[in-house]
This record gives sequence, C-alpha cells and structure tokens, in this order.
Amino acid sequence: MNNNYLEKFEKMRVAGKLAAQTLDEVTPFIKPGVTTNKIDKICYEYIRDNGGYSAPLFYRGFKNSLCTSLNHVICHGIPSERVLEDGDILNVDVTAIVDGYYGDTSRMFNIGKISVKAKNLIDATYQSMMNAIKILKPGIKLGDIGYEIQSYVEEKNYSVVRDFCGHGISNTFHEPPNILHYGKKNTGVELKPGMTFTIEPMINIGKYESKLLNDGWTAVTKDKSLSAQFEHTLGITENGYEIFTESVKNYTLPPYN
Repeated sequence: MNNNYLEKFEKMRVAGKLAAQTLDEVTPFIKPGVTTNKIDKICYEYIRDNGGYSAPLFYRGFKNSLCTSLNHVICHGIPSERVLEDGDILNVDVTAIVDGYYGDTSRMFNIGKISVKAKNLIDATYQSMMNAIKILKPGIKLGDIGYEIQSYVEEKNYSVVRDFCGHGISNTFHEPPNILHYGKKNTGVELKPGMTFTIEPMINIGKYESKLLNDGWTAVTKDKSLSAQFEHTLGITENGYEIFTESVKNYTLPPYN
C-alpha cells in the first residue's frame, strides 16, 4: 500500500465515523410528531459541534444539511415542517466533511408501527446492500455489485431504481466511478485497492421508474409505491474491503434500540 492510499483511508475513517455517529445521535428523536426540519437541525448541529461540515448544505443550491426521504420518495427529499406520522418510513441521508474528506451514509427508520410490507422492503434493501458489500475485493467487477443487489431483490418481486446510483467519493463528494445497483456479472470496471465509493441501493415495492418533482431535487416512485434505501461509504483493501460508515452503536435495521 502506498502512503496516499493509507492517508486517504485514515481521513475517510474519520469522516465516515462522524456521519455514522450523526445518525446514531438523531435516532432517538425520529418518532411520530417530529418534523423532518427538526431532524435536519439536530444533525447539522451535531456535525458542526464535532468538527465537521454538512456536505449537502448549499451543494448545487440545496438549502438543507441532509436529505429526508419519506414513503414513496426515493431520494433527495427536502426537510420541511411535515410531521412524521405513525406508519411512515423514512430515509435519512447524511454526509459529513472532515478535513476535506467525505463520509456518506443513510439508514431507514420506521415511524411508530409500520406495515409488514414496509418492514419486508426495508429488510430486503438492507440485505441487498450487505450482500453486495460482502463480495468486495480486488479483481471483482462493478457489474458484480449490481448483480448481487438486483438478483436478490427481484427474486422478492421488488425493483431496483435505475436513475440514481452510488458513486466514487473521497475528497470530492461525487466522483467516478458510478456504482449501479443492477448489472451483469463480470462486467464493468475492475476493483483495485485504494478505491473508495458508496453502495446505496434504492429499492421499490412497485416498478423502478422514478420522476423528479418541481423542486428539482425530490425523486419519487412514478407509481407512488414505497421505496427504501441504505448507504455505506467503503474502501477496497488489498484483500477485501473496509466500511467507513458503520454504526458505532451497532445499529443496522430498524427499530433501533
């Protein structure tokens, strides 16, 4: 390993840990009666008070410090005065910058008691991400990542969103390569030690088609079916992988306790 790779991983660990800790910190507040603006404020202040900066804030004109995607919102939902209600499902997507490097992660949350179909979607989305992560090592191809996710969720009659994907990340928020969450085995770019990127599958109960709302950010399912997403930032090591955004409290699937 060269020094650049070691130094990059050190910095990515710090940024990733802060992003994960931010989600851990906000977890007890995510419940019925709370607004998504409140979640935004808590996360912004926690990142600020712990030596970081919220990457989405003012990114391409975005006016909030994170994304909150409810129910049929696929991604990039904008925090608002919308009050969380029993039965909602919510994705909170946080990106922290520390010392010029980025940690990007998201988790699903259940608001009160959710339906069995919502819980099953959330569980399958998380498992699809972990299935893809577990195969990571030098020599595999990007198409293998997409194949792991697509084959797992389509067997359960869910669909993989095509219009959004994971991405390279280090001292830039979004950089090559794109990490598609669908694909064919042994196709695409070969993974090499030192590569850092996100895996963030967006999985729908209904069809995969999405549409963008008039605000220019919020992506929703075209058929208004529920959507779920999880995200980790990780790096490829000499013989495997390292997840930079694991929960410090070992939170994986909701309900978190």
